[in-house]
Amino acid sequence: MLAARQSVARGVDLVQVRTCFEIGRHIVEHEQGGQGRAAYGQALLKGLAERLTQAFGRGFAKSNLEYMRRFYLAYASRADIAQLQTGQSGSADSAMGIAQFQTGKSQASVPFSLSWTHYVFLLGINNPDERSFYEIEASQQGWSLKHLRRQFDSGLFERLALSRDKDGLLQLAQQGHVVERPEDMLKEPLVLEFLGLSEQAGYSESDLETAVINQIGQFLLELGKGFLFEARQKRFSFDGDHFFVDLVFYNRLLRCYVLIDLKLGKLTHQDLGQMQMYVNYFDRHVKTEAENATVGIVLCKKKNEALVEITLPIDANIHAREYSLYLPSKEELKAKLQEWMDGTHR
Repeated sequence: MLAARQSVARGVDLVQVRTCFEIGRHIVEHEQGGQGRAAYGQALLKGLAERLTQAFGRGFAKSNLEYMRRFYLAYASRADIAQLQTGQSGSADSAMGIAQFQTGKSQASVPFSLSWTHYVFLLGINNPDERSFYEIEASQQGWSLKHLRRQFDSGLFERLALSRDKDGLLQLAQQGHVVERPEDMLKEPLVLEFLGLSEQAGYSESDLETAVINQIGQFLLELGKGFLFEARQKRFSFDGDHFFVDLVFYNRLLRCYVLIDLKLGKLTHQDLGQMQMYVNYFDRHVKTEAENATVGIVLCKKKNEALVEITLPIDANIHAREYSLYLPSKEELKAKLQEWMDGTHR
């Protein structure tokens, strides 16, 4: 019953989206004669809003019609697919079918898979590659509008893009965040504003760890796809000495353990050496032959790239990443990404 109700509700959402798309299509192709803007643009929308409101009630304000017009212009390439799906919606099983057609299908065969409020938000993203990335991720991961906003505000696209080459950037736009190698799950910085810790207030590594555990659901979402939480302060012993790994995760997509050590302040070579020992122990005594090599991440407030390069072997499965306790500036992240893109095209 719950599945059926969710499917019907999902179907209603998708019908609304396609209806808005078809209204946008009508505005552009019929009312505006196929032009992006009509000479009498705003007057046209105002008159159309009055007629639709009188005939169908609320939901057809001029501002809403403008969103529908922009929606069609942004996604006009999906018109044929949307028309096909709309033509199938008259059957008794349409609501269930609408909710199911997105499962296991590529973006090319599914015109829309989010709610209308999601698409209204996406229309505010001018970069088509970035917009496509967030649409794919929100659809695949089932993001609520609130979580979509949070990921956008945290610059997820830029943070992932900055650790990839041109092909990787194109993949983000076309396929979303695909995790096939340990490097694919890394982003920088990790944004932990949801922990509620102030930059100015003094806090210890224990405070940071406790805050992460208290918000483990949000932390898993920030880490990315495929993560499962296993343990806090995982103890292992040899030669009579006891050692503790701050946080132990398992990534089911990569089939490997992921160890995280939390550090305040600046990264040191001792931090990297300690993580190397943890990774060696898990590789030799914990993981099975069927599992892949353990990944170690030292999460610190400030890292030194030169120190990481000189301390670790080239093929080390250990990474240092910075964290931030506040949302980064999207303008700064975009500027860094543009600088990186300009450099790759030289």
